[in-house]
Amino acid sequence: MLRRSLPALAILPLALASALAQAQVPEPKDVDFPGGPVTIEVDATDLAQRIFRVKETIPASPGTLTLLYPQWIPGQHSPSGPIDKMAGFVFTANGKRLAWKRDPANVYAFNVEVPAGVSSVTAEYQFLSATSSAEGGAQMTPKLLNLKWNTVLLYPAGYYGARIPFVAKVRYPTGWTAFTALDVASRAGDVVTYKQEPFDILVDSPVFAGRYAKDYDLTPEGSKVPVHLSVVADEPDQLIAKPKHLDQHKELVRQALKLYGAQHYDHYNLLFSLSNQLTGNGLEHQRSSENGVDTAYFKDWNEKDGSYDLLPHEYTHSWNGKYRRGADLWVPNLNTPMQDSLLWVYEGQTQYWGNVLAARSGLRPMDRSRDTLAMVVATYQDNRPGLQWRSVQDTTNDPTIAQRRPKPYRGWQMSEDYYSAGQLIWLGADAIIRQKTNNQKSLDDFAKAFFGVNDGEWRKQNTYKFEDVVGTLNGVVPYDWASYLRDRLDGRVPFANTIESTGWKLVYKDEPNAAAKAGGRRGGGGGGDFVYSIGLMLDKDGKVGDTRWDSPAFNAGIGTGATIVAVNDGEYSKDALSDAIKAAKTDKAPIKLLVKDFDRYRTVSLDYHGGLRYPALERIPNTQDYLTDIFSPKK
Repeated sequence: MLRRSLPALAILPLALASALAQAQVPEPKDVDFPGGPVTIEVDATDLAQRIFRVKETIPASPGTLTLLYPQWIPGQHSPSGPIDKMAGFVFTANGKRLAWKRDPANVYAFNVEVPAGVSSVTAEYQFLSATSSAEGGAQMTPKLLNLKWNTVLLYPAGYYGARIPFVAKVRYPTGWTAFTALDVASRAGDVVTYKQEPFDILVDSPVFAGRYAKDYDLTPEGSKVPVHLSVVADEPDQLIAKPKHLDQHKELVRQALKLYGAQHYDHYNLLFSLSNQLTGNGLEHQRSSENGVDTAYFKDWNEKDGSYDLLPHEYTHSWNGKYRRGADLWVPNLNTPMQDSLLWVYEGQTQYWGNVLAARSGLRPMDRSRDTLAMVVATYQDNRPGLQWRSVQDTTNDPTIAQRRPKPYRGWQMSEDYYSAGQLIWLGADAIIRQKTNNQKSLDDFAKAFFGVNDGEWRKQNTYKFEDVVGTLNGVVPYDWASYLRDRLDGRVPFANTIESTGWKLVYKDEPNAAAKAGGRRGGGGGGDFVYSIGLMLDKDGKVGDTRWDSPAFNAGIGTGATIVAVNDGEYSKDALSDAIKAAKTDKAPIKLLVKDFDRYRTVSLDYHGGLRYPALERIPNTQDYLTDIFSPKK
């Protein structure tokens, strides 16, 4: 049907084709976009084919209209706008089809020639969301959807995003419930019209919608600013939370407000999908966050195992990353390149507080919190040899370099280490403050002073530079904070051993800690973690997901991607390899592994006798236990 209606687009007047090809993308200016709001209508009902169908009406005047598709995506810190999934562009005005041409030097820019007598241009197109994991994360399933506005819209070039008004309408599947931070203006059947907002707020307000949905009120007693856990799931029974588990989510909000002392939203939605089809979400926004885990979150909750730190992490971003962000991360629109030099604050300190708030709220029990931290410490003491050639600061370039594609030897290559390395650097800072003030002050004081300013303000961002971070730290306790941070970020001083300043140290045991066991159960089990013994991480079938650089396995020639077929002449299993490693601790014969690389088999001997090794934390006698204080809830 589309093919019958398409005219021959190749035949363009020569002058028009030349004008479209030579048009320059206008630089954004801090002036109002003229002509009234852009309207965007999204039909999100084609669940079977996973297609979002879009119609936009853009005020325009005669000449070249340049429309942009968002390229630099906040929270992803990279030029990762999925323009490859856009298709079917048709531009019209006054009932006539208009010629368009993609900018030859900027594939995210579209030039449309607007004729005389035209006051608006209509654009119709489709966003073809992923239909398999090879194409990216799912945004539509038969039972729920995730509408990310930056993936479905075009916006006029030449203006700050905050100065371009939008009115958005969405047609949802019949009977579905939609959650978003946007305020509803009206409803007509399955069509919801949202109140007008500028471009920057619209794209910062995604939608979770589903056939099965439930909204939990997490607003602390006495607060006038509502906070909700807005849940969609594959099946209705997956929505039911046990009272004690729900109380932990309420405590998360209370502990966050105790920590920051201010709220930078007028309401907040923790958007939460419980799905085996639409999962793996974790993206921050000012008044909401996108969060997705599997269907067992509420159903199989075990108080001893605890929950993930995903919600505390993304909620923290409302303060750290959205309201306050590094000055070089602020951009006037989403097609201006971002710079990520301060991600060790944006993400590193959020990683720190996400783990702390998980402990303080009870979402993660105290012992599980220590276990989780032990695995981070072990990574940077024994599994990041890449620190020999690359600094943590340089990894802030990874969102642009790798765009979160997997790496074969992450320990050597490193990848966005500003998250967990940043967590340990900030842990060390917390310990210094506590030591210098006899535990009367802590990094909590920094959080309140740095992120807790201007309570209630949210429609603009409060940016900072390195000097502002140092100045606020010095306001908490005088110290050479500039050197402390730069020495660790630039690789001059190791930072993993800062755990010892909290009264704990890293040790290795012959059994995985409780958090690792719980994580294995959540992941379906079957995989083998031998990273700190022979140096291999294996899936249930023996395929090597990661080989630790300079480990016994690596030095014997086993690489990431190989498959362990047999152990000591017996068929591979996790238990078989575990038993062989145990036996080799007293039996000095090497461990024999049959390894498959593509279509070739070879036998590898590992002369390793150190036994099984799994990280744990252990108290250092006669020292102050700051870590327990850090993880304990605030009254």
